[in-house]
Amino acid sequence: MTQGGIVTQVPAAEVPAGAFLLDVREDDEWDAGHVAGALHIPLGELGARYTEIERDRPLFVICRSGNRSGHAAHALAGAGWDVRNVSDGMMGWQAAGRPMTSESGNPYVA
Repeated sequence: MTQGGIVTQVPAAEVPAGAFLLDVREDDEWDAGHVAGALHIPLGELGARYTEIERDRPLFVICRSGNRSGHAAHALAGAGWDVRNVSDGMMGWQAAGRPMTSESGNPYVA
């Protein structure tokens, strides 16, 4: 939840099933492994593509470690989204044994 410009930090293990995820990693990172159903907009493209992001439900932003997603989450919160940062990113997602998919079919390595 976003309150007063502060973005809530949520570990990957606590992201609700079916949550609306925005993955801000680069294309090669996405191709290596991502959460099925996540929206992929690399951080560098966010300023041009933010209109693709729904506003009607809470948004969880994820990257590899939580750093880039933190920057994206703060920017989106400032623009009015109800946003949370996945604090441990895809490394935490993988460590928690949460489901992932990849374009190549190879196992994801964070």
